[in-house]
Order: sequence, then C-alpha cells, then structure tokens
Amino acid sequence: MKTAFKIILAAFAFLATFILGATSGIIHPACYAYAGAVLPLLTAFVYLYTCTIIRGFGAATILNGFVAVLFMVAGEADEAYIIGIVILTALAEIIRKANGYDTLKGVRWSFMPFAFSFFAYSAHWWTDTKGSLAAAVEEMPAGYDQLMVPVIDNIPMLIVALVLTIPVAILAMRIAERVLKKQTVVLK
Repeated sequence: MKTAFKIILAAFAFLATFILGATSGIIHPACYAYAGAVLPLLTAFVYLYTCTIIRGFGAATILNGFVAVLFMVAGEADEAYIIGIVILTALAEIIRKANGYDTLKGVRWSFMPFAFSFFAYSAHWWTDTKGSLAAAVEEMPAGYDQLMVPVIDNIPMLIVALVLTIPVAILAMRIAERVLKKQTVVLK
C-alpha cells in the first residue's frame, strides 16, 4: 500500500510538470513551444524516484500513461501526442530493460527518450498548425494566435530546443542522482 501511494504521488508530480509546461504559454507562445527543453530539470527527479520504486518494467509507462489518460479524458490528447508518447515510453522501457532495470545506467539511458515527453504534447503546433491556431483564438487572449505563428514557423529554433534537451536531461539526471542519493543507492 505504501508503495502504491508513492507511485501515485510520483504520477501527480509528473502531471504537475506537464501542467507547468502547458501553462508557461501564458507568458509567451515560445515558452510553451520550448518548455520541453527545460522540463527535464524537474522530471528527472520524478523519473529517478519512480525507477527506484519500480525496479522492473513500468516506471515510464505509469508516469506517461497517467498523464496520457488524464489528457484523453480532458480532451487534450491528439493523435500526435498519443503516437509520440507511446513511442517515447516504449523506447524508455526498452532501453531500461536492455541496460538493467535495477541499474543506474538503465535509468540514465532510459531517461533520454523520456525527457522528450512534453514535446509529444506540444507537437500539435507543428502537426496541426491550423487547428492549434484556431484553438488559440478560442482559448487565449486576442492576438495570441499571431504571436504563435513566428514561433511555429521558426523550425531552426525547434531543432535547437530538441537538441538542447539532451544535455539538459543528462545534467538533470546527474543533479537528481546527487539530491536523491538515498534513493539512488538501491540502484547498482
């Protein structure tokens, strides 16, 4: 029972990072579009903690699955998100299995695809630009859609954000390992 509570708590913490990333768009559309590059600084802690509890298959699946199910219920999950999150989750689980479920190496390497999870959510801007702009007209303040256009059209910046996610994820995992030293000890 205590383990289940810890996993549920981790899932809600992971959901909070998604909500933080999604609401960052209130500041500016670029914040929403590129938040995925810095969110690993938070998600690394949740992922590492969850992996120390779930010493086999399921850490990435539970975290991403929890968010995906809630987003589907809320009508926030589109095709791009579902496909992206399934691929990233499967990669994380496969990599962790290949490198050892109970090893720090397995957690570190599996975090690389997992770190891109928020980009699966924000991908709709590039896979359904017309629909995203229409939704912005309905949901956001007047003129927000016009602020989105240059962000969406700036593909080089998207590539930079995607590439930047890798060193941020590596740094984030190293920081999480140091902070969660007590939990990390259980991994080889």
